[in-house]
Amino acid sequence: MNLKERVALVTGGARGIGKAICEHLHEAGAQIAVCDVNEEGSKGLAAELSAKGVQARGYLCDVSNPESAAACVQQVVKDFGSLCVLINNAGITRDGLVLRMGDDQWQKVIQINLTGTFNMTRAAAKVMLKARRGAIVNIASVVGVMGNAGQANYSASKAGVIGLTMTTAREFASRGVRVNAVAPGFIATDMTAVLNDDQKAKLIQAVPLGRLGTPEDVAKAVRFLASDESAYITGQVVNICGGMVM
Repeated sequence: MNLKERVALVTGGARGIGKAICEHLHEAGAQIAVCDVNEEGSKGLAAELSAKGVQARGYLCDVSNPESAAACVQQVVKDFGSLCVLINNAGITRDGLVLRMGDDQWQKVIQINLTGTFNMTRAAAKVMLKARRGAIVNIASVVGVMGNAGQANYSASKAGVIGLTMTTAREFASRGVRVNAVAPGFIATDMTAVLNDDQKAKLIQAVPLGRLGTPEDVAKAVRFLASDESAYITGQVVNICGGMVM
């Protein structure tokens, strides 16, 4: 999975799954644009990656703001000279039952998770379609396929990401740009770290492979979809969930 001379932009790249994706793409030889609302975190990770020999830069980017998204892509292209890979990873949760969910809880999650993915895709696609090459990987979720009580906003946003993936894959294919998604299940991140042992045990009971996933499990699949090893794959959703959706 050689990504040498490729430029990859990763949103929400400063920590968690996004950080693991940055690290795995960088190990494969890609130059990395770490984009995050946490500018200090993105620049800190970029400095760590650059110290290993392949260029990386950190950027402040609010994907929910179309101007910020477009400006980020433009700056990345200016700094690196091209953009070959986009990983739409930025996302948040604001859980609550439907009858108790406030308008702000709904709007914020949709705005970042779904509209943010659209904003970045639209901006990056202008560069990729002109170059007639590129790979976009969207981070969806198994709850976008199967739903989850207390996550109507998150489930809807991730189902939307899956629909957006299919449509853009159809629109961009003739110009050599592939679009796929990965749908993680229960992944061990900061969000699951706050759960107690009983709560974690209940999560694991739903997973046939009997464990939580790791950010690295997701990153490896993303690296495959970003590389030429998946050159004949587009419009697909890869479930990384230990068998949860079977």
